[in-house]
Amino acid sequence: MRAIFGALWRGLDGLRKFLHLVLLLLIFGVIVGALRSTIPVLPDKAALVVRPEGEIVEQLTGDPFERALEKVQGTLRSETLLWDLTDAIDSARDDDRVQVLVLDLDRFTGAGQPAMQELTGAIDKFRGSGKKVVAQGSVFLQAPYYIAAHADEVWLDPLGFVLIDGYDRYVMYYKNALEKLGIDMNVFRVGAYKSAVEPFTRTDMSPQDREESLAYLGAMWNGYQEEVAKARKLAPGAIAKYVDSLAAGMTAQKGDGAKLALEAGLVTGIRTSLEVERELVELVGENRDQDSYSQVGVEDYLRVVHAEAKLRGDGKPVVGVVVAAGEILDGDQPAGTVGGESTAQLIREARLDDDVKALVLRIDSPGGSMFAAEQIHREIEAIKAEGKPVVVSMGDLAASGGYYIAAPADEIWARPTTITGSIGIFATIPTVNRTLDKIGVGVDGVGTTTWSGQLRLDRPIGKEAGQFLQATVEHGYEIFLARVADGRGKTRDEIDAIAQGRVWAGSDAKRLGLVDHLGGMNDALEAAAALAKLEEGGYEVEFIEPSLSWAQELALQVKTMVAQVVAGLGIRMPASLTRVVEQLDPIAAEVERWSRLESANHLFAYCFCSVR
Repeated sequence: MRAIFGALWRGLDGLRKFLHLVLLLLIFGVIVGALRSTIPVLPDKAALVVRPEGEIVEQLTGDPFERALEKVQGTLRSETLLWDLTDAIDSARDDDRVQVLVLDLDRFTGAGQPAMQELTGAIDKFRGSGKKVVAQGSVFLQAPYYIAAHADEVWLDPLGFVLIDGYDRYVMYYKNALEKLGIDMNVFRVGAYKSAVEPFTRTDMSPQDREESLAYLGAMWNGYQEEVAKARKLAPGAIAKYVDSLAAGMTAQKGDGAKLALEAGLVTGIRTSLEVERELVELVGENRDQDSYSQVGVEDYLRVVHAEAKLRGDGKPVVGVVVAAGEILDGDQPAGTVGGESTAQLIREARLDDDVKALVLRIDSPGGSMFAAEQIHREIEAIKAEGKPVVVSMGDLAASGGYYIAAPADEIWARPTTITGSIGIFATIPTVNRTLDKIGVGVDGVGTTTWSGQLRLDRPIGKEAGQFLQATVEHGYEIFLARVADGRGKTRDEIDAIAQGRVWAGSDAKRLGLVDHLGGMNDALEAAAALAKLEEGGYEVEFIEPSLSWAQELALQVKTMVAQVVAGLGIRMPASLTRVVEQLDPIAAEVERWSRLESANHLFAYCFCSVR
């Protein structure tokens, strides 16, 4: 028996050691696989395919691990980073391996006009190098067509159409609903045009909001028409004529939208995707599998050119770029929002980095917390005090708090259709005492001072509390005016005359002195380099982003690989990791937006004025 049990034990011990060895080898393999960086093979002759997914954004939403996990599970938010697209196109312009640029816009859902101008600017430079740009689509809606129009050839599917509907701004108003629910929205604001709170205090658009909205929407529509007509070599007014006669034209063409677009000169011709593919095979040859044309996507192409650039190791001085995209919120915030602490920290890193000689702050934000904006403002002042110039490049929207953080810059650049301004402050506090009364709930009690209970949500706002909040808002407005006046070199009254919460298009902001120059990101980069006295071509551009330690990067890779295995086995992840990120319910989306607006002093510089 002893011999039998001894043999059994030795067998089990041997199995244990074998399993430990297998486990160690598995762990080692995972680590090696996580650390290994595979570089795609770039053909000697290929087309660069730009195929944006979802919305084109200034900054991807969420942290790297969250995005990687969502990608594995198929729940990743549909968005494409603008700077990846422009970087790839700019690099391909002088790359002999890339012969053609292909724009496949069927999965592109939209972007602001200034962001699209950054992309079309890169496309125009690519065309200027003598290389061909081909755009194809089954249907071209307004935003995709804006980009497609800049191609040498625009091919539309025989079953497709071009639909351009202009710009609009419609707002849901909740006053009557709040009244029925017995909810009082106590509003404290400064600025005749500060319309952010009007959905809760009105049943329709105010004359001031209507006036300013028509002004900047008109600027955007004019800009769209001019840009597209210039790109397609159409007569002035051709786009407006096409839109106004679209219904009648479709009837006349018996519903053949492709033929209507061709006759209007909006497209080069009508072709299926297979016909376009055959043309591209003639231009760049077949791929390895001989089932399509030789091509490379943006992601793979950037991996190649970035690896090549890293090997060169130029070691030039740096113009740093910090992206402030999204709502401005207190504290440390993930990408896709602007954290008072986290964004200030990025600017601080640029200040303390001796290689960074100048900073470009790219802003695409409606604003938010005034306290967070002030934290960022202070850090900009600090980097300027170190002798490093700061230039702001405005994207689609740099309004309210977004303008607050732009004000101290040495120069401000914006597109003519950028939405900016909205210099104003507000505070809102809902009270539900009438709601409780409707269901028979009363609130009563005692306090030790006249202030006791004045800010409870289940009681009306007290008189003293109302006076306090209004004074606080007015003080915040004066601080805002002072920040802008100091930054713009104007008096308080000069800024007040163009402030009052009013929104301006970039072209008007330039005329009023809120913006220094009209132009894009490249213009801002060149301006920052010039202010830092850097030679043309003698500097590098570096995006300053939160960095991961080697341990965090390893954990990210390992967890991503584990998630791939779990997904492959069909195991469902927790609901918190598989949430639906795109809200289709406008009311729920509005509630979610207001729920994010939390600030230490409850003051907000926010513009509800985004347009797509």
